[in-house]
Amino acid sequence: MPRVLIIEDDAESRRAIAGLFIREDWKVLEANDGDAGVELALRNRPELILCDLLMPKSNGFQVCRTIREQLQPTKIIVVSGRDYGVDRTSALQAGADEYLLKPITWELLSSTIDRLLPEIPRRLKPKSPAEGESTPARIRLWGVRGSIPVPGKSTVRYGGNTSCVEVRADGEIIILDAGSGIRLLGLALDKDFGPRSMKLTLLISHTHWDHIQGLPFFSPAYNQKNLIRVLGYEGARAGLAKILASQMETPFFPVSLRELPSHLAIEELKEMEFQIGNVEVRSKFANHPGICAGYRLFTSSGSIAYFPDNEPYDQLKLQLASRDGISEDEARDFATAERTKMVEFIQGSDLAILDTQYTDEEYTKHIGWGHSSLSSVVALALDADVRKLLLFHHDPNHDDEMIDKMVEHARALVAKSGKPLEVEAAREGAEILLGAKTPAA
Repeated sequence: MPRVLIIEDDAESRRAIAGLFIREDWKVLEANDGDAGVELALRNRPELILCDLLMPKSNGFQVCRTIREQLQPTKIIVVSGRDYGVDRTSALQAGADEYLLKPITWELLSSTIDRLLPEIPRRLKPKSPAEGESTPARIRLWGVRGSIPVPGKSTVRYGGNTSCVEVRADGEIIILDAGSGIRLLGLALDKDFGPRSMKLTLLISHTHWDHIQGLPFFSPAYNQKNLIRVLGYEGARAGLAKILASQMETPFFPVSLRELPSHLAIEELKEMEFQIGNVEVRSKFANHPGICAGYRLFTSSGSIAYFPDNEPYDQLKLQLASRDGISEDEARDFATAERTKMVEFIQGSDLAILDTQYTDEEYTKHIGWGHSSLSSVVALALDADVRKLLLFHHDPNHDDEMIDKMVEHARALVAKSGKPLEVEAAREGAEILLGAKTPAA
């Protein structure tokens, strides 16, 4: 049974919070001032501490510093009715893992605990819709374009917003990239959730502007009830948090990132495999300028591979072989090995959303730009036995008719191969369901 220590001088608030944890099968310890809380913490070593900010004897900052010096693994959540940026910053600097505002809902608290203590098992809830079945994963496309938004009559059918994909699976809402399409997603989430709080995870593939430019316009980030976790790898020249904040600094934007009222946590990824709730995520660095990663999400109803920006190594390496001081044979061997790794990474994906920015002819003029050609992507998906391929990251110069032609060409290549690969072009607003799978008895 996990243990939580509640350090709160207001008896009514303490009882209310304790009741939330008791219903979820936690062992609850209580202290009515900072000194008593520190003593209980050092004696019982709880997995989690909820600490009020303003208390007699020792305030929340002092409690955090003392406990953090002696109980490194313990997670500390500071709770307060004061919504001042300086308080939040000071609490985190003192050793708190999170800063939440009163009144606290169990939904927000539960989401925070899941993030801070993923190893603690949660009390099982009834399965839906039927025992032993999983709810299909739902994928919705909100932005499918590369480089820059291109609204207009020539892009009506496939859409003009830049990269953003929503995945709902196994109780999680995972957003892939924050291009301009995330604005419409935010409005839809607001309508869907109404007054309820949201728990969202945003996976950033890389920090080129067409993949982050929509974040300042993501309305759930302006609601203090919402918990938004932003994950990604370090940028090429600065940390992830600094890059995301820089596009919202004066004179570029009137609201800074630190002023957003939601509980926004930005975390730089260090590992290539991690969990988002019950969804397993694997990542792989792409061949694209700067630090860029693709992701594969394993859900209970299928897997999704997402590589919005990636260039095959074959022609690129051959073109640069003499400059790099290697032979053409060495270049081919390297390219073959890297392609094999990519095939293995997306092998058997139920859905692969892959960068297909250029036609084959266009690619010969854009070698080294970090994007793929149509035939290379189709061949990759065929070799990896992908079930469905979505052509993604459409070039801003490609109108609806051009994308239609690319789909037709891709399907002809598949027909020639004799394999059962389904091919579509990513279309803004489209929704895909990965079928539920019932475990064998």
